[in-house]
Amino acid sequence: MRTPSDQPEHVYPDHWEADVVLRDGGTARIRPITTDDAERLVSFYEQVSDESKYYRFFAPYPRLSAKDVHRFTHHDYVDRVGLAATVGGEFIATVRYDRINAQGLPASAPADEAEVAFLVQDAHQGRGVASALLEHIAAVARERGIRRFAAEVLPANTKMIKVFTDAGYTQKRSFEDGAVRLHLDLEPTDRALAVQRAREQRAEARSVQRLLAPGSVAVIGTGRAPGGVGRTVLRNLLGAGYTGRTYAVNRALPETTTSLDGVPAFRSVADIGEPVDLAVVAVPAERVPEAVADCGEHGVQGLVVLTAGYAEQGAEGRERQRELVRQARSYGMRIIGPNAFGIINTAPGVRLNASLAPHPPVPGRIGLFTQSGAIGIALLSGLHRRGAGLSSFVSAGNRADVSGNDILQYWYDDPDTDVVLLYLESIGNPRKFTRLARRTAAVKPVVVVKGGRHSGSAPPGHAVPVTRIPHTTVSALLRQAGVIRVDTVTELVDAGLLLAGQPLPAGPRVAILGNSESLGLLTYDACLTEGLRPQRPRDLTTAATPQDFRTALSEALRDGACDAVVVTAIPWVGENGATESGDGEVLAEALRAASAEAPAKPVLVVHVEMGALADALAAAASTAPTAPPPPTGTPRTAPGPDTPAPAPPVAPTPAGEYRIPAYPAAERAVRALAEAVRYGQWRRQITDPGRVPEYEGIDEAGAAAQIERTLADDVDERGVTLAPDAARELLGRYGIAVRPALPAPTADAAVRAAAGLGYPVALKTTAPHLRHRPDLGGVRLDLATEEQLRTAYAELTETLGKPEELQPVVQAMVPRGVDTVVRAAIDPAVGAVLSFGLAGAPSELLGDTAHRLVPATDRDVAEQIRSIRTAPLLFGWRGSAPVDTAALEELLLRVSRLVDDHPEIVAVGLEPVVVATHGLSVLGATVRLAPPPARTDIGPRRLPSY
Repeated sequence: MRTPSDQPEHVYPDHWEADVVLRDGGTARIRPITTDDAERLVSFYEQVSDESKYYRFFAPYPRLSAKDVHRFTHHDYVDRVGLAATVGGEFIATVRYDRINAQGLPASAPADEAEVAFLVQDAHQGRGVASALLEHIAAVARERGIRRFAAEVLPANTKMIKVFTDAGYTQKRSFEDGAVRLHLDLEPTDRALAVQRAREQRAEARSVQRLLAPGSVAVIGTGRAPGGVGRTVLRNLLGAGYTGRTYAVNRALPETTTSLDGVPAFRSVADIGEPVDLAVVAVPAERVPEAVADCGEHGVQGLVVLTAGYAEQGAEGRERQRELVRQARSYGMRIIGPNAFGIINTAPGVRLNASLAPHPPVPGRIGLFTQSGAIGIALLSGLHRRGAGLSSFVSAGNRADVSGNDILQYWYDDPDTDVVLLYLESIGNPRKFTRLARRTAAVKPVVVVKGGRHSGSAPPGHAVPVTRIPHTTVSALLRQAGVIRVDTVTELVDAGLLLAGQPLPAGPRVAILGNSESLGLLTYDACLTEGLRPQRPRDLTTAATPQDFRTALSEALRDGACDAVVVTAIPWVGENGATESGDGEVLAEALRAASAEAPAKPVLVVHVEMGALADALAAAASTAPTAPPPPTGTPRTAPGPDTPAPAPPVAPTPAGEYRIPAYPAAERAVRALAEAVRYGQWRRQITDPGRVPEYEGIDEAGAAAQIERTLADDVDERGVTLAPDAARELLGRYGIAVRPALPAPTADAAVRAAAGLGYPVALKTTAPHLRHRPDLGGVRLDLATEEQLRTAYAELTETLGKPEELQPVVQAMVPRGVDTVVRAAIDPAVGAVLSFGLAGAPSELLGDTAHRLVPATDRDVAEQIRSIRTAPLLFGWRGSAPVDTAALEELLLRVSRLVDDHPEIVAVGLEPVVVATHGLSVLGATVRLAPPPARTDIGPRRLPSY
């Protein structure tokens, strides 16, 4: 696809094409208007009301003349641009700008103002079409050098005035000649971006809500005989007690067959004759396009495609998948799948099980998203076995359209979901995912486990952009966003149970009590391993009764010195020597009673071979009164002889009602608790995220000019690495001083360099294979005299190689301290990332590096330098003097500011940075420049297309 910089004018700008989600959750395609659109434009205009035409042209304008049609379909895509929003290939709205000069007359560049006008078909007004078009036409205008829009609107056209005033752009408003005159500055503002993202959230959440709460469902591909995917989904819908209308569709049905499993059966969606909100597609891949067209032409709002045979099968399947998405979006539909396992919504008013799961989960407060059907089955089973209920479940398969980002948008303000669990195998847009996860995590926990962490590629079927950022960095950034990152699906369930059933701990202090000293000590050790602060375990002895447990738990919960309690329980030996586990329900009730007395602290149970206790606690979490039947007015189908009896629906666990989770191992319980403690701490800290300090001595304009001069030459698209002097100059403009290193191709040159710098000096090699490797002998320090310098030079060249191979340099000695490394890199998918670690083996061999997104705040960098495992070396480990961490934090903030101000700086490396007790010294620096990568998070809203 061509970019604006390499395409000639008048060439069709295909990069302006975009699919967008509208306010009501449907989709539309935005694209440039071409000369082939004359008939579409005329047809569109005929469907616009006289009132809307009057608002557009300020006079009665019943039809377009041939001259009008030519004018509105012929554009140069520079000074005259028209965009259309289409559904089903037909126009539903248009927008146009014409570049004008200061007198309001047609003009060309360098004129930077344009007049803009919209027209939206009446049937599609109120869907947010004009707002979406304004975002896209503004982006086009900025690309073509236009900085301001002018618009004239009749005062009575309040809807269009609201479109402009609500957009968030800086604007001026006046009243001239009976019309409202608006001037919009197209430079994006924080408010414009906030408005755009709020609209995005509402639209994408609504698009998912239409899928999860449909008023009617058609299962396409329902077999005539029992069995098969389609028939299974149909039976599961009925078995869950779905409250809407259900239809079976199979084009091969005999005309005499009018029902399947008691459900009305038809040969096509068209034959149904009533609105269908959701279609579950379970036909062979070659028949899916026909089914999608049938749905799109008859108003179906969304699809769940269970059919396999797409991108997971190679290049041919990948192209089939792209065409499936294009076809569905052309009709305004969104897709879950293909190769999906299905969706579930346990809300009493919906009770939807449009999946292959035979037994829907009980209602609860957990939302579950998976990209794998097999993992989805395992998670549903594990959560059900341990008594956890779900609000909704989505298994997206190849996630060709609806992804985890969309589901996060929905769960963000879903009142039925308190905890979000995600199993991801790929992240298509890490930058957006991090942003959405951070916003969601601020109000409810988000727990993520990612598969394929070490494979280096996305699973088959997942067509996603490639990112160069390592998995460990992405994980660190997710944690910065408040995401609870776990490594296994078992840990996902463990954390989800605790977060859904217990309050967040106020701190890391843990009380431990139980009837086994050994199990208590194991729990104590696990707490220390996870960074918690456990009290000494309280041993109730094996003779403890349920009442003893209740008393001890009540005392622990009343203790102001603890923030959480872990109860350990093992079977005890009776008088006859037989192992007894007691009555699990009695002990469970005792623990619940004590916990209810102090509901503000979390309680966890660790049990060994006490299945009855775990079952009793799980049953308590899943038992609730039966939900009322659907209203008598809800259209339902009569049951047939093969119809399964609907499963007794269960009301959701009321919000705020705490349930005690049970774990078969101390390590699992404590790990879940530690994640809850860290998340609780993050929640408390986000109220004060810190600030980005303003420093003196920053020459932003000078840096920009230097970068522009460097990139003005023909630079490889991969970028150019600055020469040492140029890098030192650029960094110096941001107050980052780099110690000069003078080349020493000969011993005499080394002596001259040392004389200029002043003794003592360091002599070191800069050959790539020896750089930053003092262990190989390529660095000689504290050379105080010319004689020592010449001796060191001779030794280096004799043992390691010729001077031209070693590339030796001379540098002045700096105060001793801790060697660290500071880096920043830009990835198009993630954004700018600031990294810090200790130089050498800790960061390079052990991966002990901390990462933060740019721009970093003072709180971010303070936490960053303290989060690495080797951080004690900075703070006086084993009696050494603490180093100047304040100077280190300032350096990190200056680097963050540098790369944030100048996206052309795609990589910065400072190594080593020697941090002394007072101040620091940057001894080496590299800077790489390149044309700035495209930002995926600040342009107009658009759905991804892979």
